[in-house]
Amino acid sequence: MAILKVCRLGHPVLRRVAELVPPESIAQPAFQQFIDDMIETMYEYEGVGLAAPQVHVSQQIAVLEVGKHPRYPDVPSVPLTVLINPRVTVVSEETVDGWEGCLSIPDLRGVVPRYRELRVEALDRQGKPLDFIAKDFHARVVQHEYDHLQGKVYADRMPSLETLTHLTEWQRYWLKN
Repeated sequence: MAILKVCRLGHPVLRRVAELVPPESIAQPAFQQFIDDMIETMYEYEGVGLAAPQVHVSQQIAVLEVGKHPRYPDVPSVPLTVLINPRVTVVSEETVDGWEGCLSIPDLRGVVPRYRELRVEALDRQGKPLDFIAKDFHARVVQHEYDHLQGKVYADRMPSLETLTHLTEWQRYWLKN
């Protein structure tokens, strides 16, 4: 496995709608290796999700996993999930504000409203259909990664940049409140 280079905000790949993955390519060894490399990269940088455009590949694939994560100790765990060509449907119009960061926008955090509940349809790493409901933090992570596949970043969803905060200041002032 390899740790992939994560691109930062400003790289054009982050602003393009990613291309659909041809289902017949999913079983190919090179594609399966890419999935493994994405997972390893997510772990290396202590993320809870990673989308292919973040590693310079404009394809509709994202990986996510929420376990005993030091930044999110109180959220329910989410098993390792590979989403290929995902479709997201809002189940509830209710939104929740929450802090987000991004491997492609290092050292910054901001408050982003996200839908509380979604339906997610995608292919898994074997090309089999997935269809599930994501709620709360799980829904936030899915929306964040899905946005990357649509050429968006979390800052695009912030209604105000007043909460955009450097990580050190966020840890010092915002986490205590």
